[in-house]
Amino acid sequence: MGFNDQLGMANSWYAETATPAPSRPSLTEDREVDLVIVGGGCTGLSAALHAAERGMSVVLLEGGRIGWGASGRNGGQMIPGLRKSAVELREALGLDRARALLDLAFEARSLVLELIARHAIDCDLRLTGHILGAAKASDLRWMEAEAECLGGQMAYPHVEVLSAAQTRAEVATEYHGALVDRLGGHMHPLNYALGMAQAAEAAGAAIFEDSPAMAIGETSAGVEVSVGQLRVRAKQAMLAGDALLHGIDAAVERRIMPVANYLVATAPLADPAAIIAHDQAVSDSRFVVNYYRLSRDGRLIFGGGERYSPDPPADIAAFVRPHLERVFPQLSGVRIDHAWGGLVSITRSRLPHLGRHGEVVFAHGYSGQGVLLSTLAGRLAVEAVCCDVDRFARFASLAPPPFPGGEALRGPLHTMGMLWYALRDRL
Repeated sequence: MGFNDQLGMANSWYAETATPAPSRPSLTEDREVDLVIVGGGCTGLSAALHAAERGMSVVLLEGGRIGWGASGRNGGQMIPGLRKSAVELREALGLDRARALLDLAFEARSLVLELIARHAIDCDLRLTGHILGAAKASDLRWMEAEAECLGGQMAYPHVEVLSAAQTRAEVATEYHGALVDRLGGHMHPLNYALGMAQAAEAAGAAIFEDSPAMAIGETSAGVEVSVGQLRVRAKQAMLAGDALLHGIDAAVERRIMPVANYLVATAPLADPAAIIAHDQAVSDSRFVVNYYRLSRDGRLIFGGGERYSPDPPADIAAFVRPHLERVFPQLSGVRIDHAWGGLVSITRSRLPHLGRHGEVVFAHGYSGQGVLLSTLAGRLAVEAVCCDVDRFARFASLAPPPFPGGEALRGPLHTMGMLWYALRDRL
């Protein structure tokens, strides 16, 4: 898995508290199926589950362990919608098209909750809401416009703006106010991914771990994926590797940027409600986002900070601590028990990248909101594989532009952009 292996998954609170999962076999012989999926995160697992439920024969190939990428390392924040605001979408796409796209994005929450309930997935589900803190006073203007657009034009009346005093009563830090979504929440993402894997296998999908896909190509009968000297031949394929495709499809990868994020879990707090009063998921309006929530055992799980090198910090806890203590000075010196990181992918448009070429479909680029969107994308990909393309096409028609500079320069150019936005955060 390369770079992602260096980011301390073994020291994550998620890995320590995960539901025991069986070791799955590696691919040991050639296979021939209807659908081969590359990637064992929530996108691929959702696709495997939905395809198997339709009666398709499915092989899923994971290069490491199930959920060991972004799906099992992220902040666990369930934020309905898209990274682009409703106002931005309305201005870019027009009201009708923006509403159709957001209606589909909001469906992701219902789908995730339905799967958790139907398959009895124990993942510390908390439907307590999501708070987006205003880091600057000027942020309240666009938050008010966003709440008005969502409630009035997008038929989503679950969002409201809080004053600074109301926000302070919810989160013990200094924000100028906040945008709260009552349908947000949080979960244990690794346990969710592991539960999805179990459900997919129960439906008939075959999952192979430690089976990295090395190459993919089309044949006269469909698609062939190489795993060392072995081959999986299928009618169609899905790429669901997100930031960890490792060169398997350059045309797809040039439209995403792998970005590292780092998290810590503190020791259990004496009074967790003194930090987040009602157990909501919280993030802020900075471009380089701080995001945090409470764990089931009263720890603060905090992600934040900016790093412009592809190499992880030598000490992740020491890297994240200053950002945590800047948000919560009252936690200065708090013990940090767990520290880890992982790669996610972003797009230039900050909209997910779904599409297909030939018999290969793909979905990735959730830009920080993959906890819900990845499950939806897996289902939409299966719909497209089965020739029901309308819903898939809502996202596919919005393919983000490629990052400039190709593989050699996209990282340095992205770093320059991040430095500019990080400076703007501080102004």
